[in-house]
Amino acid sequence: MLNVADQLSLRWPKHWPLQLVPHVSWTGQRPTYLEAQPGIINAALNRALHRSTGNWYAFASSEDIRDGRPFGTRVAGVELVAWRGSNGELIVGPAGCPHLGANLATGTVSGGTLFCAWHGLAMDGKTCALKWVPLPSHDDGILAWVRLDSIGGEEPLAHPVIPTRPEGGPLAAVTRIVGACEPSDIIANRLDPWHGAWFHPHSFAWLEVLSTPTESDDRFVVAVTFRVGRLGVPTIAEFTCPDARTIVMRIVEGEGIGSVVETHATPIGPGPDGRQNVAVLEAVIAHSPRPGFRAARAIAPVIKPLVRRAGHRLWRDDIEYAERRYRLREGGSG
Repeated sequence: MLNVADQLSLRWPKHWPLQLVPHVSWTGQRPTYLEAQPGIINAALNRALHRSTGNWYAFASSEDIRDGRPFGTRVAGVELVAWRGSNGELIVGPAGCPHLGANLATGTVSGGTLFCAWHGLAMDGKTCALKWVPLPSHDDGILAWVRLDSIGGEEPLAHPVIPTRPEGGPLAAVTRIVGACEPSDIIANRLDPWHGAWFHPHSFAWLEVLSTPTESDDRFVVAVTFRVGRLGVPTIAEFTCPDARTIVMRIVEGEGIGSVVETHATPIGPGPDGRQNVAVLEAVIAHSPRPGFRAARAIAPVIKPLVRRAGHRLWRDDIEYAERRYRLREGGSG
């Protein structure tokens, strides 16, 4: 005799975007270790690491750079300050004041001009009484970028390599988390889709890798159900690396087709213990033609924190994965 859940599953409309996920114990899942071959992952990673970044680094959500206040950060060991100019444009430059070295991120922004907190040296991103030169920067509306030619060492690009994103007013939310590892460890984590349902049973179910990367078709194609409690959203997604520090998951079939999750791995520099630190900036950029999606955009201030919280939960797990990979590679005990 069928239980209530099984009876409900049989009657559940198959055309609905949310489907009931049959209960399977964690240990009852199909093992994936034979498919998750290190050679496949490492070959895909090696190809990705040879792709140009143009010396561009994503360092913050666009929403984090607000009018009237400076934003301080560190990228690849370089202290930076960012703020909005008089027309709302992004300005990024060295955080050390050229006068006596004060941290400009502790200053004040007024009318698009940054004033140093120590002695009031003013800079508007164009002129400054002392030698202070802004760095190339770019705001794509979701992420803020800076170009560090002296650090990247590549042929500079005029703009960062930005993946194709859904049009029509997508809903975007950015999560940031820091780990003790390198960008390659973050990318390698995402180039192992086989761990998804095992390591993140709260987020994924029924994950199957349909195809693996080759030199001619350098992408993973994965059938995966995104969990929402006992319900799930069945999709087919592809994973690609447009540059050496970015991996993109794109929905190619199913609900939210065209939606992307961009994972950007930005080096911060060594921490107090000497280990390298990296910032993961994950941008969820969602779109759906369904009428209900317009309502979701209307309550974006409510939805975005939920998306960011889900991203944090996922990356709390994956940072441990990436950090252990880093320690093992560096010859540590793990």
